[in-house]
Amino acid sequence: MFLPILKEDMLERGWDEVDFVYVTGDAYVDHSSFGVSIISRVLEDAGFRIGIIAQPDWHTCEDFKRFGKPRLAFLVTAGNIDSMVAHYTVARKKRNYDYYSPGGKIGKRPDRATIVYCNRIKEAYSDAPIIIGGLEASLRRFAHYDYWDNKVRNSILVDSGADILTYGMGENILLRIAKLLDKGVPISKIKDVKGTVVMTARDYIPKGDYEFLGEFEEIRDSKELYAENFAKQYNNCDHISGKVLTEGYGPRLLVQNPPMPPLTQEELDKVYALPYMRDYHPIYKKDGGVPAISEVKFSITHNRGCFGACAFCAIAYHQGRSVTSRSIASCVKEAEELAKLPDFKGYIHDVGGPTANFRKPSCKKQLTDGMCKSRRCLSPTPCKQLEVDHSEYVELLKSIEAVKGVKKVFIRSGIRFDYLMYDKSDEFFKKLVSDHVSGQLRVAPEHCSDRVLSLMGKPSIEVYNAFCDKFAKLSRTAGKDQYVVPYLMSSHPGSEMKDAIHLSEYIQKNKLAPEQVQDFYPTPGTASTCMFYTGIDPFTKKEVYVPRDYKEKQTQRALLQPQKNKDVYFKARNKTKKRNGKYASGSKG
Repeated sequence: MFLPILKEDMLERGWDEVDFVYVTGDAYVDHSSFGVSIISRVLEDAGFRIGIIAQPDWHTCEDFKRFGKPRLAFLVTAGNIDSMVAHYTVARKKRNYDYYSPGGKIGKRPDRATIVYCNRIKEAYSDAPIIIGGLEASLRRFAHYDYWDNKVRNSILVDSGADILTYGMGENILLRIAKLLDKGVPISKIKDVKGTVVMTARDYIPKGDYEFLGEFEEIRDSKELYAENFAKQYNNCDHISGKVLTEGYGPRLLVQNPPMPPLTQEELDKVYALPYMRDYHPIYKKDGGVPAISEVKFSITHNRGCFGACAFCAIAYHQGRSVTSRSIASCVKEAEELAKLPDFKGYIHDVGGPTANFRKPSCKKQLTDGMCKSRRCLSPTPCKQLEVDHSEYVELLKSIEAVKGVKKVFIRSGIRFDYLMYDKSDEFFKKLVSDHVSGQLRVAPEHCSDRVLSLMGKPSIEVYNAFCDKFAKLSRTAGKDQYVVPYLMSSHPGSEMKDAIHLSEYIQKNKLAPEQVQDFYPTPGTASTCMFYTGIDPFTKKEVYVPRDYKEKQTQRALLQPQKNKDVYFKARNKTKKRNGKYASGSKG
């Protein structure tokens, strides 16, 4: 049964009120790939009553009164992605499609949805506690550069006026807060729950080790301080080594408590065993449903966290770099449930997560000391402590394949190809090629310049080349006609025009024909966005070239499709030769 979305649904259950009203910028899809569904089912399992207000009319506060004032608090999220990313392209043009809205219709949520929703709730119930979470809140928890305003904005906790911000994966955080509220603890007294950010009086002294990052005005006005602070925030995302961080806002102090530890395997298994309907609410059927369900309905998430730490990805800042995974039995049980669905055709679309082929922590050291602050696990070269093992993932895939009714299992989440190449055993690689690819395997080398790749947190292009060669060889051995399709990115910080030309020549030399190309998109919470804004690598403090000029960005993007833009390639190459004298596009950057 779906959770109540109307007061009538609540009354039909015999409830006279709800404990929490959950307001979301997405349509209501009761599936474990949607944060609202997971949190609401976890709270329901703990005995709390939840009402869902999905994509409310934000022009007045009336729709926010649908269930009345909740007994404990409002929960607010913009949805599965940042509302500004949902609405605008990298060129800041309005999108014409929203995967998380009925029928893909755009405009069902406001810009900066978290802030707008909180304002409307305060209009409706000035004294109601408000807890914000989800990706938009998590990635904007400190003073942050906002690409759409092109300035540093306050923490979203300040601008929303909410009482508590939860960051990262929220199950245990919200369970802890819910139990405190249920005991009668005022929300103003809840200051030190792990995984939360709160505003306090200036004289508040956090428990344990803490560090003051500076006054908001100082951070806003100094790119050097901004970059320094981002590195501190990033390095305190680990649940073992993370400490309290604070930031000044006039007479008040923003306090980020250390991260909540990731769920154990037993806890993860329990979360994914909850009674999800695995579909969008029937109210959306007349609109053609919610497009976002199509990719995930017959997919299985087996892990969380990612130690890949790509600089342009926010997973490390949100979920963390510690990898945890569900048991094989839990995933098999979900596959059995999928096989019973009336529209299941025998195909599991994905067995993945942030990175599909991660099942375990990257090394034993992190289990006691936390993630290293001084280096990445995989790039620019693999750490000597890195443990590479796909055997359990192979066992998981084989177990799901054995489920009655399952014809084939695909892997469509990102494969970290360098991690795969570092495995001394070919067992998984052979199985991947033989059993889990549908003609094309999409992977992400992103670029070919070593300088740009290093800033991205990606390995040398030579690793990718070796991967492609081996993929082709194993495909021939398996009697399969299969191809690797690369994701490539233009205008990432560090990419000069000579690097873009070098990438264009790489594409031509290898006879690639990218149909979809990606320009770097500065979104909150990534190291690459910090570089874009400051021109500084936050981890080395070295200056970084940033392509900002619109014409240059357009040229770099066009160079990713040289088969369509030969004139652009020759013009850019000749101009670079003339400016630099001897052109060195064949260098490693």
